[in-house]
Amino acid sequence: MTLDDLLEVVLNKGAVLHLDLIVAVADIPLIGVSIRAAVAGMETMLEYGMMRDWDEATRAWAERSVVRRALDLREDEGVVRRMSGGHLLTEGVYHGWRPGTVYLTDQRLVVLRAEPREILWQTELSGVRSVRLKPERTVGGEDRLRLELTLADGRRELLSAKEPETLCDLITRACAGHLAPALPPGPVTDVEPPLAEGHLWYQEPRRSGPVWRGGTARLTSGGLTWKSPLDARPALVLPTADLAGVRRVPGHGPAGEGSVLVVTTAGGEDVRLAAGDPGLWVRRLEAARPVVAAG
Repeated sequence: MTLDDLLEVVLNKGAVLHLDLIVAVADIPLIGVSIRAAVAGMETMLEYGMMRDWDEATRAWAERSVVRRALDLREDEGVVRRMSGGHLLTEGVYHGWRPGTVYLTDQRLVVLRAEPREILWQTELSGVRSVRLKPERTVGGEDRLRLELTLADGRRELLSAKEPETLCDLITRACAGHLAPALPPGPVTDVEPPLAEGHLWYQEPRRSGPVWRGGTARLTSGGLTWKSPLDARPALVLPTADLAGVRRVPGHGPAGEGSVLVVTTAGGEDVRLAAGDPGLWVRRLEAARPVVAAG
């Protein structure tokens, strides 16, 4: 086994070390050492529920530190949500989007550019009088939802966001006490209840060969998504229109014998998943498939 093979096994599957050591001088045992240790990649550790509290606490601390420096947060100010987005700058004949990161705190709404660091736009939540979703046709012909805010001084500002419905809902809730009654807030889009949601393993294609990864799958009428706890965004997105078929296959998977199911896409590709309750997922995926009318 090469060093690369050993590292891949340790990172993807893990290893358990059992070591008992006795240090003796002149045949007299003086020191005893007993070590029991699990060595694996963080993704594998999290998949099996190990070091999860430490990982979450460390990530939260690091994020708070970075955000506090970037935004110069006030002493009693906390971040509610952040996502990629931008602000539409209109000055004279200039009219253009400035991309950055949108931060919603419990006191402000800020659009920050990381490099070079600059606050592109911000407002106090107490100065927001209305917020609504506004459709806009992009230069490429794509329809996108923007957030239009009306401020206390009468100005209207337009923001873009990765999740505009979610951000609109959060701002509406945060500003509910001082939104102008004559200008009702934009529509609050409820999160669609999933048809099925739970832990699944996804066989991710890699150059060295496919690897099973644990994460959370969510099936809605719009499609199937899968995301690992370490991923910033879903690694698998299958729209409902692409669900051509689903079947269980014999063999052993991460969840045991017979736990593997294969989802066939409209393009003819097979996606392998594994579940503790494969029968449920097969039924749900079959029910979500589009109905093809007979010719």
